[in-house]
Amino acid sequence: MTSEPDDVTQTRTAYDTVAEDYAELLRHDLAGSVFDRAVLGAFAEQVAGSGDGVVGDLGCGPGRIAGYLAGLGLDVVGVDLSPRMVDVARREHPALRFEVASMAALPFGDAELAGALAWYSVIHTPDERQPELYAEFARVVRPGGTLLLAFQVGDDVVHLTHAYGHDLDLHTRRQNVDAVKARLNAAGFALTAELVTQPVPPQKSPQGYVLARRH
Repeated sequence: MTSEPDDVTQTRTAYDTVAEDYAELLRHDLAGSVFDRAVLGAFAEQVAGSGDGVVGDLGCGPGRIAGYLAGLGLDVVGVDLSPRMVDVARREHPALRFEVASMAALPFGDAELAGALAWYSVIHTPDERQPELYAEFARVVRPGGTLLLAFQVGDDVVHLTHAYGHDLDLHTRRQNVDAVKARLNAAGFALTAELVTQPVPPQKSPQGYVLARRH
């Protein structure tokens, strides 16, 4: 049996540790982010415009984005690597479905999803393995379906040793927008929109959003 990469174990452990406090600290975060709400609204409209179907929130954490999208009328299923995050999501959003799984091996059939989003969740995967994630996104999103990515913009790796009130060991990787678009193209997605916003404290880097459509 092949052991999982160290960064996957590290990420699961970190988010299991912070799950409760993470959920509480970010509970009202969307209310103060006009760009987040605008991009999520555009994503919801694009998905609705392509017909009915399930949307995957990939790396859903405590389910706050899944819950918001459900409020916009989407049929959302959340997936997260962290069992504790999924426990919190199920408690906070009991009407929605959440599953424990890796983004590299999603619990969906080929072309099952009308759309998917990875909201600040590709950022823990090293660059050399990110094409695997994009290929998996392409596998589960149907032709004509929409993919939304959100991430911090940059070219550096940040090592977090304390966050959300806890000591932890977690690496986050800011993303180069051109590299993101190249990976999308290579995986079979066509870019439809991109937005980069300047950091608003406590943010330390620009924030990137990319929308793409599956060929």
